[in-house]
Amino acid sequence: MVKILKDIRVVELGTYITGPAAGMHLADLGADVIKVERPGTGDPFRAFKGGLYSPHYQTYNRNKRSIALDTKSTEDLAVLHDLIAGADVFIQNFRPGVAEKLGVGEDTLKKLNPKLIYCAISGFGQTGPSRDRPAYDTVAQAASGYLRLLTPPTNPRVIGPAIADAVTGQYAAMAVLAALLERGQTGKGRRVDISMLEAMAHFNLDSFTHYYAVGEIMGPLSRPVVSQSYTFECSDGKWIALHMSSPTKFWEGLLEATGQQALAKDPRFSERLERINHQDDLIEIFTPVFKSDTREAWCEKLLALEVPHSPAYDSNEALEDPQAKHLRLAVKTHHPEMGDSTTVRAPYSFDGEPELDVSPPPTLDQHGAEIRAELERKKAG
Repeated sequence: MVKILKDIRVVELGTYITGPAAGMHLADLGADVIKVERPGTGDPFRAFKGGLYSPHYQTYNRNKRSIALDTKSTEDLAVLHDLIAGADVFIQNFRPGVAEKLGVGEDTLKKLNPKLIYCAISGFGQTGPSRDRPAYDTVAQAASGYLRLLTPPTNPRVIGPAIADAVTGQYAAMAVLAALLERGQTGKGRRVDISMLEAMAHFNLDSFTHYYAVGEIMGPLSRPVVSQSYTFECSDGKWIALHMSSPTKFWEGLLEATGQQALAKDPRFSERLERINHQDDLIEIFTPVFKSDTREAWCEKLLALEVPHSPAYDSNEALEDPQAKHLRLAVKTHHPEMGDSTTVRAPYSFDGEPELDVSPPPTLDQHGAEIRAELERKKAG
């Protein structure tokens, strides 16, 4: 597939998730993303599970090149500045003020490259009473009102993946693309600021709309109750998920598939609003029903009656599904030092062609000599 952003160079001075995720999205689109890391240790995410190639690091750093530079070194800082002079985008996710101390503040880099798109990702924004607070995924989820939507009503605890980190990185990449589009018309660079709080508040838009429109404060069960969503364990210990939504035909199909047609005459379930009001009762009724047969058997019955459902896969199952295989979601990569690995391709196709060519995450400073040589040739040329 054509690398849409093949002529765009991105310099990423990011760690953990938000900055690297933004860089990854641009790299997935074909941009030459150069990851600048601290010598010796690199991105702290590298060491989260032994060595300097943890799965945490691998997740957000494919399709990139790595160079190790110490910004406290005059020589290394000069190399970084040379990179910036020829770059289109710079991404950093430090606390406000840190980039300036490292010699990569906006004013400094814009003098080197007035057309640069400067993207600064923070936890709470560049100004305001919380600008200097440390922020991680859970903090941003909580501050934006999103965490409460994921907190189990019983035995409350933080659950789920690092949604705020990933979402912020994706929003940052989207804003960078918009700035690049504008620059193509005006020739001028932009500063792009995005915080985890702002990103998650926007991601949580549905919750805020309900509050401001009708005064409803949504909780973890608000959406699944209204959408009539369920998940049940089957006889083989595997799980299945249903999303009935509003059409009556889905409810009728469920009753037929499960042999529970008598429930149609039960006043608690005769209408959609009554089913919403009595979802706990429905869960109590259907829990033993679904435990009476295997997940595969239930999927066949539900599919025959066009009931919206899916096996609730674990990560070792999802990409083995026939549809996932048809779409070629899992792709193989090979690193000359780290060996073979599998990742998930970018989700889009251009002109019907998905991007299946994925480069493995780089080892620390893997491309250092190569990048330095490129800069020297450019100076000499």
